Amino acid sequence: MTAQPRQWRKSSYSDDGNCVEYAAAHNGPVGVRDSKDITGPVLEFEPASWSAFTSGVRAGKLSR
Repeated sequence: MTAQPRQWRKSSYSDDGNCVEYAAAHNGPVGVRDSKDITGPVLEFEPASWSAFTSGVRAGKLSR
């Protein structure tokens, strides 16, 4: 996990039972974690990969 401090934000797509948080470090990777387990593992993505993923979600190109 990156040593830079992060400001975690809850995904607008999360509901009461399924909460995902994300945080971007300045010029660093984007972290994703389960908000119910804030001390648990964090997945990290390069900013370009995260941007491509979120663009695909918004465009409806990814299904459940």
